[in-house]
Amino acid sequence: MSVTLAAPASLAGYKALMSVLPAPDDGATAAACARDAVLTKPPGALGRLEEVVRWLAAWQGRAVPVAERLKIVVFAGNHGVAARGVSAFPAEVTVQMVENFRRGGAAINQLAQCFGADLGVVSLQLDRPTADFCTGPAMSEEELLAALAAGWEAVTPGLDLFVAGEMGIANTTSAAALAAALFGAQGGSAGWCGRGTGLDDAGLARKEAAVALALHCHDGHLADPFEALRRLGGREVAAMTGAILRARIERVPVLLDGFIACAAAGVLERARPGALDHCMAAHLSAEGAHGRLLAALNKEPLLSLNLRLGEGSGAGVALGLIRAAVACHAGMATFAEAGVSGG
Repeated sequence: MSVTLAAPASLAGYKALMSVLPAPDDGATAAACARDAVLTKPPGALGRLEEVVRWLAAWQGRAVPVAERLKIVVFAGNHGVAARGVSAFPAEVTVQMVENFRRGGAAINQLAQCFGADLGVVSLQLDRPTADFCTGPAMSEEELLAALAAGWEAVTPGLDLFVAGEMGIANTTSAAALAAALFGAQGGSAGWCGRGTGLDDAGLARKEAAVALALHCHDGHLADPFEALRRLGGREVAAMTGAILRARIERVPVLLDGFIACAAAGVLERARPGALDHCMAAHLSAEGAHGRLLAALNKEPLLSLNLRLGEGSGAGVALGLIRAAVACHAGMATFAEAGVSGG
């Protein structure tokens, strides 16, 4: 049962939710394990597919989980820091790609269609980039709340699985700054910046300088994860945070996509360890610090395909594994049903 259906009206409301997060259904997990134990295979023979089933069972509350109501939402936002030359593409590409999503022409459209997922696109004030976080907070509190609410409202109760994707030129810079603030400790910005969509050495140097400057600018104000999100995040990053939190409240399992999605999710993990128990990491991307961030979140990725597209594409590919795990668990015969010895 949901704690609330409406998005909280204040940051205090979001923070209050962190103390009432629902727990996994241990009874459903045990029942799923009991069924797995009598299927016609050696114990553990399906490897991590069995882990996927246990995870889905725990959050769907079903001994035999399903993968029918799958939803991917791509959140799009623009960033003021893009003016510092931290991306290989200009900011207008965000608007152009949103139109591409809506016309069905992007990779995520094909993956959604391939695996039977509904795809939504949420455009977040693309004509108003966030402020340059190297000189001040990226968002006001009101802007942050609006972005969190946009993500919150994108999650439909009763889903079997949710994926948050993103589009936003310069959003790997925002994610790097946010991840460094959340998990960098005394290391600052070192090692958190990667090449994103294909930066050359000069572009990477500008990106590293921007993240270091941002952390210096906001030094002393980043201990609160939601405040770090306000100061260093983007609208689409905050929307993913809101969506992942709503999914936990609704007991909807979440497949985490790449570096940006994991940075957005990291806000919740820093606010309360274990807040991402309903999440599984879909893949390890080509972004250099993604593995470091996954380790901080204590997540082992299902795939490693050298993807660096965003859009939710890595999680979209992993939907095939989700469907495979569910199909085996639901459709395989038991030893007794098959008349096979050894069960």
